[in-house]
Amino acid sequence: MKSIPAVLVLAILVVLPGTLAAQNKIIRPVEIDDVLVNPGMGIETFQRFNGDALNSPKRWSEEGPTARLQQADPPPDFPGSSISYCRWYWWQVEPEMGHYRWDIIDLAIDEAREHGQQLAIRIMPYDQKDALPEWYRNSGARRVNKPTDKDGKIWSPDAADPLYMKYWGGLVKAFAERYDGHPDIDSVDISTIGYWGEGWGPYLPDWETQKAFIDLYLKGFRKTPLLMNFDALEALRYGTENGAGWRLDCWGDMKASYWESWGKKWSHMLDFYPLQVVRAGAQDVWRTAPVSLETCGTPNQWFEREYDIDYIMEQALRWHVTSVNVKSAPIPAAWKGKFDELQRKMGYRFILRRFELPEVLRRGRLAPVSMWWLNKGVAPVYREYVLALELRSAKQSAVIRTAADVRTWLPGDAVYDDSLYVPPNLAAGSYELRVGMIDPATGEPTIKLAIEGRASDGWYRLGEIEVE
Repeated sequence: MKSIPAVLVLAILVVLPGTLAAQNKIIRPVEIDDVLVNPGMGIETFQRFNGDALNSPKRWSEEGPTARLQQADPPPDFPGSSISYCRWYWWQVEPEMGHYRWDIIDLAIDEAREHGQQLAIRIMPYDQKDALPEWYRNSGARRVNKPTDKDGKIWSPDAADPLYMKYWGGLVKAFAERYDGHPDIDSVDISTIGYWGEGWGPYLPDWETQKAFIDLYLKGFRKTPLLMNFDALEALRYGTENGAGWRLDCWGDMKASYWESWGKKWSHMLDFYPLQVVRAGAQDVWRTAPVSLETCGTPNQWFEREYDIDYIMEQALRWHVTSVNVKSAPIPAAWKGKFDELQRKMGYRFILRRFELPEVLRRGRLAPVSMWWLNKGVAPVYREYVLALELRSAKQSAVIRTAADVRTWLPGDAVYDDSLYVPPNLAAGSYELRVGMIDPATGEPTIKLAIEGRASDGWYRLGEIEVE
């Protein structure tokens, strides 16, 4: 038998891929530049819901809503949001010992759902203005400060007192038992001791006691994402090492003079936050858990103080931010473009660049498909969504789910190559080919893609395909 000349073998190898490609359909969707409102990311409303009246440019309330709020007419000039962030004090949620006002949180969950949002939650023990529940102060629990102290106007608890673990810990446990895994809850803040439950202050107990309060959340919330407050280094390190994301609440503070009245002369953005991320070893937390930021004051206060907005935005993106709370305060007109650009980059942003599949799909057969996606955002999506195709004609349709785990699509390119089974019960003919990322619980397309072709039902039209 004669051998085939090497030149002929090379020619066959060169021609063959082109021949196969000619039998396939290649689709290149057109990218769009729109600001997209997607689940679990973006600018949050604070103690408010989409369409509610905004706070004033410089003031806001720390007391979470306890009744339905008044919708603004006309609607406020504020970004659309997929997350409503609300926080309540202990005295609001447990006004009497053992009597939990879950109806308050349930109402907020309902409001969020009605406004196309999920709810992010924190329950706080107290702060320098809002006291602990009266029943707790009269329970025999120990006070850690005296009325004559500089902060003596507020009754500060001794967090090492077993009664604090019994009652505050009891609230946290009951909270987790009722709400862990709730589909309408986006995330829960780990709230422990000190003002706002942020784990810092002059009266900290030993580390083992602090750790025990963090563990209440880590053990209680197995399904709902947790966010660890940023201020206490050891707590931040421990929480994030055990699966929590992180949040900080003075994003944007640029001038040291702002904190002189607190006995400090430093800036969060220049002297603390960037260093704390590194010291806690939290640089890569964003790969598996969200990063959420809250403005120090409001954007209008930044504007008046002439903060460097470009530096603030750049740092947020370098931290791989997913969500931002701007206190539901108006955004200065001069900076709206800056905030729009932030929204285009924060969180995840999925673009289908290229889709290759056979020109003709055969019923009851496997069809090879190849997709090139780009996540143009700075973070992944943290909840499960299903990448799916739909074949639709005037008479019938079929949804074909892929096995792609979109949670692994970090910023940059992702390629999905697989063979998908074409349902045998489809009638032969021409079908509209559509793509979507669907909620596994509802089966409906949920995530907006940064490409043209979105239909009113959330699917994206890619073109026509023949089935035989």
